[in-house]
Amino acid sequence: MPPLEQRVEAALHQPRMLKQFRWWAPTGAMLLLSLLSYVDRQTLAVLGPAILKETGLNAEQYGWVISAFSVAYLVGNPVWGRALDRFGVRAGLALAAAMWTCASVSHAFASDVVGFAIARAALGFGEGATFPGGLRTAMQTLRVDQRSRGVALAYSGGSLGAIVAPLIVIPVAALRWGWRGAFFFTGFLGIAWLALWAGVSRDDRLRAEVRAPDERRPPRLLTASVAGFMASYALGALPLGFILYGAPIHLGRGLGYSQALLAKVLWIPAFGWEVGYFFWGYIIDRSTRRDALGPATFEGLFALLAVLSLPLAATPLVRSLLGVLLLLFFATFISAGFVIVALAETTRRHASQHSAYLAGLGAGSWSGVMAVMMPVFGRLFDRGAYGTAYGLAATAPVVGWLLWRTAGGVRPT
Repeated sequence: MPPLEQRVEAALHQPRMLKQFRWWAPTGAMLLLSLLSYVDRQTLAVLGPAILKETGLNAEQYGWVISAFSVAYLVGNPVWGRALDRFGVRAGLALAAAMWTCASVSHAFASDVVGFAIARAALGFGEGATFPGGLRTAMQTLRVDQRSRGVALAYSGGSLGAIVAPLIVIPVAALRWGWRGAFFFTGFLGIAWLALWAGVSRDDRLRAEVRAPDERRPPRLLTASVAGFMASYALGALPLGFILYGAPIHLGRGLGYSQALLAKVLWIPAFGWEVGYFFWGYIIDRSTRRDALGPATFEGLFALLAVLSLPLAATPLVRSLLGVLLLLFFATFISAGFVIVALAETTRRHASQHSAYLAGLGAGSWSGVMAVMMPVFGRLFDRGAYGTAYGLAATAPVVGWLLWRTAGGVRPT
């Protein structure tokens, strides 16, 4: 037994700890939601070699399946973002999660490119609510100097899902029920989250806000600031999708590593993504507390991130597995910075009641770029042109930064 003084001190701190837990609980639920969404989408990615082998699909057809998800995700993000801003996150996120849970299970019944594409499209539309809901929840429940870390927490479930998917899904698929059984497993996880959300969403801070008609109008799509935000987000984060979907094929087909070995190492690039969210979120919140988050700060951060994206192009030249994994880790760390910095910059320009819609535009633009590029990357992989594929992925963030600056940077619109 601990001394009496220690027990008294622990009792005195318990209400404060409980208050902090309740304060962050909605954002924590968003972490679990984004984790669920990425476990669902990464199940196909990490089992890609096994699924392609059994179904006879090639890498280009696989790319088109990913594109079906990306197109639906592109549409779903702004649609859900607008709906969540207008009607609130309580019922909206429950509806979205239920929809994509059913879609995830439907993958188990697919056997050709059309079946996978339909299941993938339904999954993509439902998951379009994930990041608009995460940003909206952080903006609605946290203080200004906590919001970037809140966004990092809400979004980090995506990277965490990419970490745990190879560690959980592959063993489930390989050792227990086969790859089809893995999709039933993800359906069970979706039901569990819905039960959790039924309790957490009772928080009064999550009530839908009543606004005047003028306040319901979202930002116009064709303004320079919104276009620059979408370019920096989409192209800056392109390496994330490229690595998540392309790395298993490169490591398996290109370098000859087994599915069993991939199950042990594919969490490493995703871990860089996880660390990146919290690192760059801390940088933004720290600058906010010091009143140092001005135009020069955003200019410098975007320029730094663009330059640090380029080492990814050297990946095909590295022959050791450790060297490849380190480069992929660093690339996802930098791409996470593009997401956090882009969201911080645009939410300071526009009213907070449109935060979910803005998040939807960012994630939707990223999905649109992925829809175009994944078949291209798949074709390059089929030809063994890994150098070209990695070169395109590495230079995309630089193009995004230049487009952001061309659209006006952080100057008022």
